[in-house]
Order: sequence, then C-alpha cells, then structure tokens
Amino acid sequence: MADGGHYYNEHDDRTTPQFRNRKGRSNKGRSYDRFRRDRQRGNHLGGFGGPGPRSRIEDSDGDVTMSDGSQDNSSQSRFNPYPRPPRKGDGRFDRDRRQGKGGGGGRGGGGGGGGGGSSSGGFRADRSGIGGKNQSGWYKVTIPHGRKYDKKWLLAALQNICGVPYRPIQYHVDHNRVHFYVEEYAAANALHKCSHKITDTDGYKVEVHVNRSAPPSFILSDLKPEQLDHLKQCMAKRFDGSQQALDLNNIRTDPDLMSQNIEVILNRKTTMEAVVKIIEENIPELASLNLSNNRIHKLDDLSDLVSKVPNLKTLNLSNNELKTDRELDKVKDLKLVELWLIRNPLCDLFKDQASYISAVRQRFPRLLKLDGNDLPPPIGFDVETPTTIPTCKGSCFGSDEIKALILSFLQQYYTIYDSGDRQPLLDAYHDGACLSITTPYSSQNPSRSSLGEYHKDSRNLKRIKDSTIRFRLLKHTRLNVVAFLNELPKTQHDIASFTVDVNTYTNTLLSFTVSGVFKEVAVDSKSRESTMAFSRIFITIPAGSSGLCIVNDQLFIRMATTEEIRRAFVAPAPTPSSSPVPTLTAPQQDMLTAFSQKSGMNLEWSQKCLQDNEWDFDRAAQIFTQLKAEGKIPSVAFIK
Repeated sequence: MADGGHYYNEHDDRTTPQFRNRKGRSNKGRSYDRFRRDRQRGNHLGGFGGPGPRSRIEDSDGDVTMSDGSQDNSSQSRFNPYPRPPRKGDGRFDRDRRQGKGGGGGRGGGGGGGGGGSSSGGFRADRSGIGGKNQSGWYKVTIPHGRKYDKKWLLAALQNICGVPYRPIQYHVDHNRVHFYVEEYAAANALHKCSHKITDTDGYKVEVHVNRSAPPSFILSDLKPEQLDHLKQCMAKRFDGSQQALDLNNIRTDPDLMSQNIEVILNRKTTMEAVVKIIEENIPELASLNLSNNRIHKLDDLSDLVSKVPNLKTLNLSNNELKTDRELDKVKDLKLVELWLIRNPLCDLFKDQASYISAVRQRFPRLLKLDGNDLPPPIGFDVETPTTIPTCKGSCFGSDEIKALILSFLQQYYTIYDSGDRQPLLDAYHDGACLSITTPYSSQNPSRSSLGEYHKDSRNLKRIKDSTIRFRLLKHTRLNVVAFLNELPKTQHDIASFTVDVNTYTNTLLSFTVSGVFKEVAVDSKSRESTMAFSRIFITIPAGSSGLCIVNDQLFIRMATTEEIRRAFVAPAPTPSSSPVPTLTAPQQDMLTAFSQKSGMNLEWSQKCLQDNEWDFDRAAQIFTQLKAEGKIPSVAFIK
C-alpha cells in the first residue's frame, strides 16, 4: 500500500526472504540482530550515517494530492523494516530528478513537509511545493506521448477544456513528450484539471502533468545584452541584402566573436532562439539561410521560422549532426524549394537515393533542389488561395424507397439492441450469418482504455497475424452471433447521430454503413458510462415483403472524440408509446395531420414542433424549414 508517496507492508512482522546457504545455515537471526542494532543507532536499514526512520517517512518524491485542507499523514505512517530497494533510474526523468530538474527536487528537498505536505492547487508538485493561489512563478506542462499530436490540435483542445486563457511558452518536443511553460497559477491549475478529459483519435485520454519549474531557458539566456549586440553586428556582416541571404556557416569560429570571447553555439537552445529572434526583428523577409557546420542535432528551435520568416525558400543544414529524417517534421511547414542535408548522419539511413529523395520530398513537396542536385518538378495542386472544405452532406441513401427501408430497419434493430435483451435479434440474422468486431490498433496497453472489453475479441488484422486466430475470432451462424452480442456491455445509441451510406444496392443485396455514437450504460456502482463511436457495415438480403436479413456484420468501435462527446445525446431520443398522439382538441388534430403531411415528419415529431411554437402553424413551418436546411433534424423524425 502507498501512503504519502511511500510503500509500507500490511504485516511488518513478516520474515525476510529465505536464501539457500551452504550446510543449511541461515542468516535470519543475524539479519534481525543487525536490524535491531541499526534501530538503536537511529539509522534505517542498509544505510551508514543516513537519515533515521522518521526522516525517511517524511521524504516524499511522488505525486501529491493537493487540496485546501492539510493532508499530512506522516505521523500515521508505520516504519517499514523491510523497505523497497531504491529503483534504478530508467530514463531522463530519473536523471532530472537526481539533479533537481524538471519539477523534482534533490534528495531531502524541503518545502513539502512530512508525508508530502499539503498545498492548495490540484496537480503534481516537486518537493519545493507548488505554491498557493497567490504564488507567482513558472510552471512546466508535460504531455506524455505528446509527440504524436499535431501542435495546433493539442493546444486548441487544451484551451477548449481549460476555460482559462493561457499562452504556451517554449513549446517543444523531447523524445515522445511535449513540454511548454505557463507563468500564471490559474492557467497551470486549469491545465492540470484537463488531464484525462481529452480523447485522441485513437480513443486514448490525453495526460497532462503540471509542475512548478525554473524559468524557461530563453529567459535565462546564455548571452548578455552586450554579447547579443556583437552577435547582431556579426550577423549583419554575414547578411547579403541583394540575395536576402544570411550565411551562418560555422559561426562559432567567427573571428569577430572569438576576439570578444563570445561563444555562439547553435546547438544550444538559448543561442538558437537568440539568433531566430534577431532574424525576426531585423530581416523577416529572409529568403536563404545557411546553418551548415554548426553541430546541430535537433530542429525544435527552428520550428518558429515558419511564422517568423515566411519567405524562406532555401535552407542549408549540411555538415551537421541530424540523426533521423523525423527531425525534418519540425520544419516541414516551410515552403522550401532548395534544401541541403548532405554529410548528416540521417543521409546514411536510406538504402538508395530514390528513397532519400522520397522521404525529404514527403515533407517538402515543392522542393526543386536537394544537396545541389535538381529534382524533377513536383506533381500536385499548387493552391495558394485559401480553400474551404465542403461541409458534410450527411447520409446518402440513393432513393427515398431505400431510405425508408433502412431507417425502419435501424429503428427496430437498435431498439432491441439497447433494450437489455438482445435475444430477439435472432430474427434479424441469416442462419449462416457472420460477424466480426474490430478496435483501433495501438501499441499502448488496451486494458487502460475503456475499449478493453472489446479488445479481446478484436480482429484487427494489424494486430492478429495468425490465420487460425483470425478465423476463430469470426462469429459464425446466427446463434453464435447473437450469443456474442448478448455478452457485450449494455448500451444506449444516439440515433440522432447516425449517418448512413449505401454502398451497394441490387434486387437481391443491400450493403450499407451506419456510423454514430453510443454510451455504455452503468449497471452497478463499479461501472461507469463511456461514450464511444462506431462504424458498422451491414450486408443484407431481402426478407419478406419489406424487411432485411443480415448475412454479414462488421462492427468497428473506437473511443469518441471530444467533439463527438460534446454533440452526443443533444437531440431528444424518440420514446415509443402505444398512443403516439395524446388527447388533443379537434383543431389541433387537424393541424397536426396537415403539418405531418407537409413536413414529412411523423406525428410525434410534428406534434413536438407545433407544441414548441405554441401551435402557430406558420411559425412552426418556418422553424422546421430553417432547421431542416441546417441539417439539425435527425433522420428518425421522418420514420412513420
């Protein structure tokens, strides 16, 4: 169990692990005597001159739950004579923690108090404490696995949930993590509360860690004001105004800078940021930039060139230390026509020149020269003017006859599916029907996602390579199909969110795709409602005079996006009743019948529209026309 960031055993009187010794001798008694002597000396087990048991309990290096009240539990923690051995550092976070970086304190860092201390706020703190609401200072925001997210999407999603305006400072990628800084406590606290509230396209929740931090590196610039002046003069000397070209080749050996003992090392973050700022303030119209021979190994600090130097067409990065072509992703929004990468380690990763050119041109489709060599003209659409993506057209049925057939089928199917007893769905499936279910492929642990219940039966071909397992995951015959559906969690589908696309229609076959959102219904206190999205392909054949029979059913389930969750279950779902039209006056009955005929909606939705407009026929007709033009009336309103 954990208490205040530490572990203790439920039974402190357990014996030490037994080890096999020669001639059956045991160290049990000897270990206990040594432990008793160490307690009498005031030392904890295994240390020489280290802190005693009490100070060990008070030393906290884990997550701290922050609230307005005190949560000091150190006095309640029992001394553990068999403490867990210290974990070996397994990465940069551990190195940073030992060195007092990145929100972690040094060994025995104060401010937290016994048991981790208490402070107002709600997010992870380093040992120096995160401070209260009036605390000023900097906060570092970390997004684990943030590398895979688009910067604009991530910051916009955080701002939508955050509620407090914030300005991300020094946004950068470090391995798989994204980091940026904020200066206000309110923004830091609000950002922390965004953790696990944003769902990405793979269905996983976005984690947000917030810690107090030293100011960003550019605040603590390596170069003093007078040194920056010398650097500016040096850059002015290297600038060719006729070509709008700046040559910073091997700038660290520039004689003017060396004579002033100024080190300009462009693989240092602060130095590169200073150079970019000088370019932005003095030559924003720059067209060519030479950064060769500067030992540059990362391009994070050049990403701002996209907005600050929009006319940049030529970039020379030759003779540097770029190890992978993924670094180019950080500057891929530059509209380059000429690029130099020769004599970088990344050039040795490609099997031939064609794959090298392909990888580079994938990032820079307008590129005409690479390493001084002409490339064939790019093939593509050179659209300079802003374009608007057409709005979604919604469902596509092909004809009113097919539309009525499919909507009636879906209404019946999902009424039964969401009823809690799916056994009547036997009538919807063919004797030889087949069903498969698929969830998104991800390298992360699926059990941590709400899709875990579906993942074990997922037939994702990127994950399942064995043909035998692939066949076993198919559900054959209608009995097996419905038995499997009965085992899935109880659900409620938002029929108003459904979009239907007809794929194939003949006299003997109808194939269509239905997409929408649903939520799992909590059946006990241990379960919780989770909103998910689905896409389902039904292949059907005619059944009876006006019915459909499913022969193949392919179900894909993923976590709903933040936007899908926001729009889900907004429109009221129709409630079946034996008498869809309550007692109305004779004029209201006539008005309802006429409105239903003119609008095409069923009686239930027609009555709702009239009631919402106080039985004013003309106003109800005007509102109906407006909502229909905006696509806000669900398809279910037209099922009669």
